[in-house]
Amino acid sequence: MVKLGGHAFDSLEPRSPRLVELALDIAQLRAAGTDVAVMHGGGPQISALLDELRVKSQFHEGLRVTDATTMGVVALALGYVNLQITAALNQAGLDSVGLSGADTTLLCASSLGEPWQRVGSAPMVRADIVTTLWQSGVTPVISPIAVDESGDLLNCNADVAAGALAGALAADVLVLLSDIDQLRTDVTDESSGLATVVRVQIAELLATGNARDGMRPKVTAALDALDGGARRILLANGTRPHALRDSLAGRIPTTEVLT
Repeated sequence: MVKLGGHAFDSLEPRSPRLVELALDIAQLRAAGTDVAVMHGGGPQISALLDELRVKSQFHEGLRVTDATTMGVVALALGYVNLQITAALNQAGLDSVGLSGADTTLLCASSLGEPWQRVGSAPMVRADIVTTLWQSGVTPVISPIAVDESGDLLNCNADVAAGALAGALAADVLVLLSDIDQLRTDVTDESSGLATVVRVQIAELLATGNARDGMRPKVTAALDALDGGARRILLANGTRPHALRDSLAGRIPTTEVLT
């Protein structure tokens, strides 16, 4: 399971080096008998579209506050991101299909309520949809839009959705790609990166604010994935060439989240 996020994939052009490399890395994994699912965010694209429409962005504890208007913009932006990533992976020779969590009710969640409004909790997952696609030789590319019990759309954080899906699939590895190498004990000090981190350290980093903004849901999603049945969680820098391949091979700095 791989999650794309941060500014690692700002360029969504079909020949974007990072997307071409991702397709090659996934193709190599599939050739070796390993199935892969891709979950993506779209924070920069959502923010850009909101700015263009003059809708103010607000965040609380690393999650975008999502009212009804913002939800519509989020759906538009994530739909575009999903199409672009899927098209790029197919162009690079990897058979892929794009879908959202609303398709076949792949992701079903509850609203977190105030102040987040239409932000979803960790979703329930129909893992059989993903495994059926794998059996057909297809790599799913998933946007983190979920539905609630009434069928209304929810904006799920992509890390949270990836963690839930990795747990439901009992994934061998969940790789969370962002735009920094490692989780840091001091968010302002690049030299304070951690090769491994355990639950008690994560609690301390959250309490001190050194795991904040987008890193906050990332580390909690990592723990949720482990609790749900995933075997291994890696945080890595998706701006590096062949980040998926090299993080799995231990060739680049990563943070492994342990229980």
